[in-house]
Amino acid sequence: MSQRGTGETSGSVRLMTVAVSYSSNPEGRHALATATAEAQARGSRLVVVASAPRDEAAQSAGLGELRDRLVRLGLDHEVVEVSGDLAEGLVTVAAQADAELIVIGLRRRSPVGKLVLGAGAQRILLESPCAVLAVKS
Repeated sequence: MSQRGTGETSGSVRLMTVAVSYSSNPEGRHALATATAEAQARGSRLVVVASAPRDEAAQSAGLGELRDRLVRLGLDHEVVEVSGDLAEGLVTVAAQADAELIVIGLRRRSPVGKLVLGAGAQRILLESPCAVLAVKS
């Protein structure tokens, strides 16, 4: 399921795209804030990739609030729900959208944990069709 924002493209000119994965944890919120700021600064559209809901009511409420916020900001946006692996979904959606940037959130890790990047983040970095901006909360 996807939903497009109210922003428009002019004629055949295609806006550049910033892609971000959505989650309600601190890393996801920080990534979303950074991606929103990047999209505004670049004059780009924003594609938000979210996991398909497990708890329909909670996810629907969260995505509804997200959509409302993006509309209030006046961003040209699309919210895409993916099932299965979110990292794979993000890379696929970014490639389909011809994204110029993917924004991901990382959590702080212990000194030993810093030696190993999370599996999802590592896959995004290695398989991304574009630049990746990793932000930590």
